[in-house]
Amino acid sequence: MKNIPRSAIIVVLATTAAYAQQSVHSGSHAPREQAQVAASTGFKAHVLSRPELDKLLAQPSGLLVIDVRRPDEIASIGGLPVYLNVQVKDLEGRLPWIPRERTIITVSNHAKRAGAAADLLSARGFKVAGAVGVQTYEQQGGTLTKVPVPTRQQAAASQARAASGAAK
Repeated sequence: MKNIPRSAIIVVLATTAAYAQQSVHSGSHAPREQAQVAASTGFKAHVLSRPELDKLLAQPSGLLVIDVRRPDEIASIGGLPVYLNVQVKDLEGRLPWIPRERTIITVSNHAKRAGAAADLLSARGFKVAGAVGVQTYEQQGGTLTKVPVPTRQQAAASQARAASGAAK
C-alpha cells in the first residue's frame, strides 16, 4: 500500500457506538425512489434502503464501506463513520487492495456513482450488498458523520508533531 497516494485512499475510523445511535425508521417512498435511481442510471446494483444499510452497519466486522466520492464532497456533505475512499475512476486499479472476504457497500451522494462502482466490483467477483446515496440516507432520517477539515495551521501543527515523534 506504499504506492497508494494519501489523497486516493482515506481511511476514517470511528467507534461502532456511532452505529448504535442510529434508528431504523425510513420514509414510505424509499423503495420507489431507490428503483428510480437504479433505472435512471442503468446500473444493476441494489440500492440499499435506510433500514437495510443500518442493519448492515450494525454488524461491521465483515463489512467494507467504499465511498467513491471526492474528499471535498465527503468533507462538505458528510459520510458514514467508517469507510475506504477510492474514487470511481481509480477503483479498478485498487482492486488488489480490496479484501474479498468482506461484504461491500458502495457510497456516493445519490447512489449513481456508487451503483456503477458496485457493478464493477460485482463483475470482478466481489460480494456487494448494494449501493447507497448518503444524501438520500440522510433525507430518510439517517445520521451522517461530519469530519471537520483542519485549517492549514492545524494541519501544519499535526505534521510537525508527527515529524518530532518520528525523530525520537
